Amino acid sequence: MPKPDKTNAMRALERMGIAYEALAYPNDGTALDAVTVAGLLGAPPDQVYKTLVLSGSDRRHYVCVVPGDGELDLKLAAAHFSLKSMAMLPPVQLKDVTGYERGGCSPVGMKKALACAVDARAQGLSHVIVSGGRIGIQIKLSPDDLLRAAGAAYAPLCRP
Repeated sequence: MPKPDKTNAMRALERMGIAYEALAYPNDGTALDAVTVAGLLGAPPDQVYKTLVLSGSDRRHYVCVVPGDGELDLKLAAAHFSLKSMAMLPPVQLKDVTGYERGGCSPVGMKKALACAVDARAQGLSHVIVSGGRIGIQIKLSPDDLLRAAGAAYAPLCRP
């Protein structure tokens, strides 16, 4: 596949001097789940992370980045952000809140910085793969670089 055009996420990483690898997968513009994307990339599903945007009980927005084969535990996420509760952001609001479309939402380069947490299981990995900011584009980088780029912290976010 040809080298993908730069996205806001890639430009943000370059401004911060963070090394990454852009990966493209075949797509028809339809959002795919992270496990399917992992298969298209030939990567293990536990290294392809999905970006989930949530609304907190304080009416603010938050980001959780979890393994593609994992399931976010809303109670763990709420506890991490010291909130009573959290709910998934309706997909129709995603672009307004993040600047990204469903299936291409990157934790890096959102139009407004949101509090972000990355599932603690990423700590033991040499790299993670997250959305590059457009359907069909992923970014491969070290978990610590992802934390720095997204202003995130590690937290237990998934059910065991």
